[in-house]
Amino acid sequence: MGLHGVKAVFFDLDNTLIDTAAAGRRAIEERPPRPLQVISTLQSKHHYEEGEARAICDKVQAKLLKECHDPAKMCITDLRISHWEEAIQETIGGEANRDLAAECYYLWKTTRLQHLTLAEDTRAMLTELRKGLRLLLLTNGDRQTQREKIEACACQPYFDAIVVGGEQKEEKPAPSIFHYCCDLLGVQPAECVMVGDSLDTDIQGGLNAGLKATVWLNKAMTAPVDTSPIPHYIISSVLDLPAVLQKMEHNINAKLGTDHMASSNE
Repeated sequence: MGLHGVKAVFFDLDNTLIDTAAAGRRAIEERPPRPLQVISTLQSKHHYEEGEARAICDKVQAKLLKECHDPAKMCITDLRISHWEEAIQETIGGEANRDLAAECYYLWKTTRLQHLTLAEDTRAMLTELRKGLRLLLLTNGDRQTQREKIEACACQPYFDAIVVGGEQKEEKPAPSIFHYCCDLLGVQPAECVMVGDSLDTDIQGGLNAGLKATVWLNKAMTAPVDTSPIPHYIISSVLDLPAVLQKMEHNINAKLGTDHMASSNE
């Protein structure tokens, strides 16, 4: 697929190409015969009540959503073990149990990585798109964490370049990281499309950087709040992207035709 004016597509990773949220839930909640999940381990090995185990995991999930990580001050592993340590202490009371917290964290992390997959239909779409476009993976987050996810879902062969925010001076939505991506691929911002699930980072970042278009993946098809950045296109599945790109090509061709007619009439 070759598009007039569009040479590259940037993809977000988490909850765009892979369902990180679902993998995290499965790491916590799945039951035997898959006994590695955190809740069942807390119950069977450490004799917590189910309500206590669920409360601990709920608290950790809440901490992850609010997480602010400064790699200069603490590595991501220590930070996330601390999430579990605090959640256990907040739920059970008593002295902090760092060993149990570390056990829970590594169990959650390992199991989550096992559930991170790049779906076959997504692989097929990327393969087809790459026949006519340059593709780049652009993900925010800690270097180690994101590289482990990339390795786990084996998505490297589908991209011309992979950029992890934690390895750069600034992350999305800063224009600098988008311009760095453009330089990597040898393209201009006005030749690129950004696809992602986050209005605050993916869409706002694409707008900040002056990309040709932004495509918001809104699986729930919820209406954005009035103050949100406004994406150029909205899709409910990443598999809808080729249709959006074809629509863009049609619009560009129509404009080129109109411009040509106008110049001929002058």
